[in-house]
Amino acid sequence: MKDIINNTADHVRKQLQNAEGGHDWFHIERVWKNAKLIAAKEHCDIEVVQLAALLHDIADSKFHGGNEEIGPTMAREFLENAGLKPQKVEHIVAIVENVSFKGGHNTRSHSSIELDIVQDADRLDAIGAIGIARTFNYGGYKNRAIYDPAIAPNLNMTKEEYKKSTAPTINHFYEKLLLLIDRMNTQTGKDIALERHRFMETFLDQFYAEWDGLR
Repeated sequence: MKDIINNTADHVRKQLQNAEGGHDWFHIERVWKNAKLIAAKEHCDIEVVQLAALLHDIADSKFHGGNEEIGPTMAREFLENAGLKPQKVEHIVAIVENVSFKGGHNTRSHSSIELDIVQDADRLDAIGAIGIARTFNYGGYKNRAIYDPAIAPNLNMTKEEYKKSTAPTINHFYEKLLLLIDRMNTQTGKDIALERHRFMETFLDQFYAEWDGLR
């Protein structure tokens, strides 16, 4: 197992060497670490968990014209070429297909503890201090406003509207980040998410106070 894990890590690191800072190899590495931490408390296939965590964002649709097939396809091709058993390939590809938030309106077409673990691990990296940093990094990458009081968050976006949104970065906290604590799957994920969620709430309180010239 160690060889395929290390080979996968090397492959993904090379694939993402020029990626946007919030979706680069370091994001993958953090999700990988989170996944192993959560998996230690669950009865699961740790090989599937690690490979899925490593491959979950090998080709994020946001950076490929919205194409949601390219990531699962690249994951499948790599795993098949690596000689992984077909049953595990299918499981990992299903996780890659279902892990993303996509506006929170998508229904998962696959269910397993391994998906629960990897999804929690990915969501943990979207919240807390690193989540805040990633959010503003991506907002800058897309040249979005930091905040506009005249543009309210939209909590009823369709999947397509969510993907095409150009709203200010602060809105993303309400449209996704603050919602994640109630969508964690595992107890470990929930426990870690609570502290990170509270940190985001503190950040937003400070942000608005500074915006309004109160502090």
